Formats: sequence, C-alpha cells, structure tokens
Amino acid sequence: MTCGAPFGSAVDVEHRCSRCLTLPPAFGRARACALYHAADTSLHPLKSVLQRYKYTPDVSLALPLGGLLAQRCPLATHGYTVIVPVPLHLTRLRWRGFNQSHFLAYALARRTGVRLDAFSLVRVRPTRPQVELHETERRRNVRRAFEVALPQRIRGERVLLVDDVYTTGATVDECSRELLRSGAAAVDVLTLARAALQ
Repeated sequence: MTCGAPFGSAVDVEHRCSRCLTLPPAFGRARACALYHAADTSLHPLKSVLQRYKYTPDVSLALPLGGLLAQRCPLATHGYTVIVPVPLHLTRLRWRGFNQSHFLAYALARRTGVRLDAFSLVRVRPTRPQVELHETERRRNVRRAFEVALPQRIRGERVLLVDDVYTTGATVDECSRELLRSGAAAVDVLTLARAALQ
C-alpha cells in the first residue's frame, strides 16, 4: 500500500489503490494518524480543529496537534535521518504568521530525536489553496512550486515529509519529486489526517 488509502477490508491491504496504479507517486508510502471523509458535512472534531489550525492564524493549536502527531505516528521513525515539513510560500507565511506543518514536524523531531530540516525545501511560488481545486487542478497548481535550496543537506538522506492533511497527495508528491531529484535516498510522508475522497 503506497498512499495509505483506507480499504473496505482489513484483509490484503498491501496492494496499491487505483490512484497509485494510475499515477504512481514519487514517495515510497504515506501514512496518517487519523481519517475523516472530505465530503462529510457533519462536524468531525479533527476536521474542524484542523480547518481552524490551517485557515486561521491560531497558533495555540500547534502544541496539542504536534503532540498528537508525535504520539500517534504510525511509522517507525528510527528509519529516517531527517524530518522535513511541507513549506509555505513567504506571502502565505506572512498572512498566517506560522507554518502549521513546521510545528507538527518540530514536535515529532523533538520527541524522536530525528534531525529537523525546515530550510532545505522551499516553496518558490505562491499557489492557490488546494481545497478549492479538483485533483487534476491540484497537481497543476503545485507543479514546479517547490525547490530544494540546500541539496547538500538532503543528498543521501531518508526523508520523512510532514504535512497536516493528505487529500489527493498532489502537494506531498510534488515535494517528494523535488527531494528525490536533489538526491534524497527515499521519501515517505506522514500527515496528521487523511481526508478520504470516497
């Protein structure tokens, strides 16, 4: 199983979903600590908290959400040599005041002792919020939006890429391609939540 998509049965979960078979992602695997359905209009507690954390400048949620990620991490973190958060463009960072993925990655690095690198991977152009877009538009939106500014810090490393929510995987896939292009030995993805599309 590559992207960590939930299947209807717990039996034989080690196969790829149709999306990963059609468009194989650059990362090795992606896992999330929790799941909610993207189209669900009811007040799922994690969904509402993550939307508040992501779309309002409310840094007070960083500590508990970072702790939740570190506590519920479904991956064996000793297999990674560096943790990299998905970066924000400077214009979005100025508006929000903080990078929500950086806080999550920081909490995980602090708990595990794995080195945190928040500077090598950068977003080189602003993009529209992915939540407004369909899957094909999401991929187009983030294409060539990231760059590895410090490849010497990534070369040969086993990278754990951290973001808040995985929906279609377009953002983390594009980040993974850049990290691998810059010499990373492997890239896996960890998110706090998986927003299932079905």
